[in-house]
Amino acid sequence: MNTQMLSETIKLLFADNKGLLAMDESTGTCNKRFEKVGIPQTVEARRAYRELIVTAPGLGESIGGAILFDETIHQQTTGGTPFVKILQGAGIIPGIKVDKGTKPLPFCPNEVVTEGLDGLRERLKEYRGLGARFAKWRAVIDVGQEHGLPSFTCIAANAHALARYAAICQDEDIVPIVEPEVLMDGEHDIDRCAEVTEWVLKETFQALFFSRVALEGMVLKPNMAVPGKKSQKRATVAEVAEETVRVLKATVPAAVPGIAFLSGGQSDEEATAHLDAINKLGPLPWRVTFSYGRALQAAPQKAWSGKSENVAAAQRAFGHRAAMNGLAALGQWQADLERKAA
Repeated sequence: MNTQMLSETIKLLFADNKGLLAMDESTGTCNKRFEKVGIPQTVEARRAYRELIVTAPGLGESIGGAILFDETIHQQTTGGTPFVKILQGAGIIPGIKVDKGTKPLPFCPNEVVTEGLDGLRERLKEYRGLGARFAKWRAVIDVGQEHGLPSFTCIAANAHALARYAAICQDEDIVPIVEPEVLMDGEHDIDRCAEVTEWVLKETFQALFFSRVALEGMVLKPNMAVPGKKSQKRATVAEVAEETVRVLKATVPAAVPGIAFLSGGQSDEEATAHLDAINKLGPLPWRVTFSYGRALQAAPQKAWSGKSENVAAAQRAFGHRAAMNGLAALGQWQADLERKAA
């Protein structure tokens, strides 16, 4: 393990409080989002949309790294330039999603485990050759009333897989992003989300320790403590920030250099407001920023709608969201900045 190389990559990812762009949606997920806004679900449409994003003016001002999907890391602009080179030219580090998605967890109804450890080392070598310097693996933990979800079996299985993945990445000199996501689907309130998140993070860091993962050479991508979408009890921005920070301080060692939150189904502005409020509670032991997918891309996808004449408008929409989250990573965002842009 080249710890110096890992540390240098992380410093670049978080330089000037930049965040990460999660554009690693699987083909199925990307197609579903396209369908909602009337975009054709084709390889060319996905390529054209991703070109729109990676060539957006000023992309590197707020984005330090971009998580790509296997299809994306092999794609090029209409002029024949690989997306990876476009990103590198903008000062953005390419990364890659390496898990193979979820499968049902035996004897655990309604729970899943993330797979993809088989052949991971070989895939990492290929992706590193294509320019990737960090990777991502997502575990999914559901909170439900039925069957007492989540089960310890589910949490432990996913923590073990995350730790194995992280160790292999570091052995290949690739920074692992460790993403244990407690889903915000369901009727649970913020207290239940915080309780489960704390449990998941404790088990994850124990597994990382047993796998001898260097905490200084990884990035954590957790969910925030938010109520489920169907919860009757909503939470204020301040409550989300306070509970999230409390859980992180109880579970995440200070040796971890950076935390990049997932948006997890929050609205664009909601995800920005929560990140800003969390950073306003600083100073914190870690650099805290964003690693958003939908919360960065929903607006440009809607603005684009698959039409070439809308590319500039879509890029402006994306640039605005990236800039707002860049301010939130500094604790300098204000709601009136959204209104001014509108």
